[in-house]
Amino acid sequence: MSALYETLRTATADEAQRFFADVDPVLLVIAVNETPDAELDQLIGRPEVRPAAVEGILGRLHEYAVPERLDEAVGVVRFDLSHDGALVERRALAFGGGRVRLVSDPEPADRADVVLSTTMLCFIRMIAGQRNAALEYLRGEVELDGDPLLVLGLGRVFRVPGEAAPGVGASALDPVDVAEALRQAEPSHLRRLMRGDFRPVVLREICRQLPDYYRPSLGPADRLAVGFRLTGPSDEVDRFAAIIEAGACTVVRGRYDGPLDATITCDGHDFLRLVTGALQPVEGTLRGKLTVAGDLSKALAFSGVMVPPLAQVRERAS
Repeated sequence: MSALYETLRTATADEAQRFFADVDPVLLVIAVNETPDAELDQLIGRPEVRPAAVEGILGRLHEYAVPERLDEAVGVVRFDLSHDGALVERRALAFGGGRVRLVSDPEPADRADVVLSTTMLCFIRMIAGQRNAALEYLRGEVELDGDPLLVLGLGRVFRVPGEAAPGVGASALDPVDVAEALRQAEPSHLRRLMRGDFRPVVLREICRQLPDYYRPSLGPADRLAVGFRLTGPSDEVDRFAAIIEAGACTVVRGRYDGPLDATITCDGHDFLRLVTGALQPVEGTLRGKLTVAGDLSKALAFSGVMVPPLAQVRERAS
């Protein structure tokens, strides 16, 4: 039996409130990390404990903010937290003027720039630093609705108690961890992800990381240029090109005016699976997930010299 479970399993509402108001946050993080999911889930199920935990955690979050980054945060973030499939807690944080204010009883109709929906268990694990919010979002354990820039900004405002560094942006995520999260996600979640406000953020990161997947030792030194057309919910299409030349890979976002050997067209969520290694090019083509205009052999040659994150896992294991 964990220390946290022993402390709170019979606590009254007043005792739980005092506990979360007075406990050293570093010790609380250690205690949460040492508490198995089954025990934490039982504590979450107690109405005497759950509201006090949410109020205590969010109400003290300002203690772990980076002041200069908190100064830049403006907006309202609402948290919709569920347990056993039902919404059980709703709170909001209002940012502005270098301060953060807890709103204990926000109404669904109240203005919120971002709504974060997840389970109580996932919420507590993220606050304690055991889970990464960005990866949980990609995996489908967290739903986000609203301003992506505010979400990314807030990820750099707070640090986990006991940690020196604040949260980091999407650019610091391990591509292998991202690929594994996407592999675990349901196709319906990936479709929502690539049809929502976070699509530009995801595509920007992919374009930034794609050159790192190139392995010159795997293929000829000839020039290869492959374009990508990514469809979505509207007539608007995202375009970019990957060019391999002189032993290096570069990515050009937007329309590319140079010659292309092939152009691959696919939906945004299938592109995510393709570049992470969850969807093989031949399989995608045969199943109608991808269409190739131009020289198919060149498109396959391009895929042959790229080692996506999931393939990197297999490389390390071999």
